[in-house]
Amino acid sequence: MDKIRTIDEAASYIKDGMTVAVGGFIGAGTPEKLIDAVIEKGIKDLTLICNDTAFPDKGVGKWVVNRVVSKIIVSHIGTNPETGRQMNAGELKVELIPQGTLAERIRAAGAGLGGILTRTGIGTVVEEGKEKITVNGKEYLLELPLKADVALLKGSIVDKKGNIYYKKATRNFNPIMATAADLVMVEAEKIVEVGELDATDVMTPSIFVDVITQ
Repeated sequence: MDKIRTIDEAASYIKDGMTVAVGGFIGAGTPEKLIDAVIEKGIKDLTLICNDTAFPDKGVGKWVVNRVVSKIIVSHIGTNPETGRQMNAGELKVELIPQGTLAERIRAAGAGLGGILTRTGIGTVVEEGKEKITVNGKEYLLELPLKADVALLKGSIVDKKGNIYYKKATRNFNPIMATAADLVMVEAEKIVEVGELDATDVMTPSIFVDVITQ
């Protein structure tokens, strides 16, 4: 099956009100062209799962500035002043999650787990409203899986089946997000023929990828 689509075709799969996971760490490993295409289409009311909101002019930070998102689920917002301004003004819902817990909740969704147990957040505001479970005399928080309708990834080299190689730090959240969404799209810096990408370099197997764009 041909998975290659134009940027415009790929963006058309995203609809108002969806939950979208976007790879990246302060913009590194974020699919910038797909980010821009969503803004151009006027899509609104998205719930965004990501590590951070980058900067006002970079990555998902542009979604914040252009009011594409109504809620974000992140580990921090400190690099984007507009996110903080909208949050404090009550214009944007922000759910802050410890970074390791965020990654594990996404991984749990991809692995089909009912949740993860962690001591991170015990005795802080993080535990509010969450179930606690005692194991071997120690108390843990039950953190539930985080799954998206769509995941947007950035790949350094992608073959025509959808096998992905990420260069250096661009890998970050991309591989786990690929496992935890109903529809997975990758923006490739370079698309190659099947067989050109060494199997030992594949970091996300093609079985997880539905759409490839360049």
